[in-house]
Amino acid sequence: MTTVLVVDDQYLIRAGLVGLLRAAPGMEVVGEASDGAEAVALAAEKAPDVVLMDIRMPGMTGIDATERILAQATGPAPRILVLTTFDLDEYVYGALRAGASGFLLKDSGPERLLAAVTAVSGGDALFAPSVTRRLVEAYARRPDCEQPTELGALTSRELEVLKLIARGLSNPEIADRLYISEATVKTHLNRTMTKLDLDSRAQAVVVAYESGLVTPGG
Repeated sequence: MTTVLVVDDQYLIRAGLVGLLRAAPGMEVVGEASDGAEAVALAAEKAPDVVLMDIRMPGMTGIDATERILAQATGPAPRILVLTTFDLDEYVYGALRAGASGFLLKDSGPERLLAAVTAVSGGDALFAPSVTRRLVEAYARRPDCEQPTELGALTSRELEVLKLIARGLSNPEIADRLYISEATVKTHLNRTMTKLDLDSRAQAVVVAYESGLVTPGG
């Protein structure tokens, strides 16, 4: 059973998400929050597997709530799946850097929503990587983008894997491209994340662009 906390300041959207999740086999909604502060409190109390997190909310935003929820987790941290309208939602970029596992477009259908929740609860660190890549590319072009991250600690193979992850390839696709096993891909990724002190695949994508390892549109 996957436990889910639903966070959205719009009642009708929140109610629709809750209704959909409760009707799905294997899903249990353990709480609803209408703002970031309430989400932080409920996440600490209920320890859900997944937090379906809206970004734009009055008071504490979804990005601040994401940071606090992950920082306060005493056991396994919940997976944060961000809800966004995508097009101009710069907060999503910050949420990925804060440790969110991925994001879902608000106009996604029921099947995609359930698939996304299942994916992140099962350990997939990034849902719809190709969309995330486009988002990161857009914000990596900004003049105020942070200074490059040091990648000198990575081996050449780890750099190759990181580069392909940033391009939106899945683990099986990377394994096929590099003629290695999927388990080896996971090993390289885990070592990369440990060396760079990252918490999610999404953060790895961001670092690849911010460091200049991968360039937008390259």
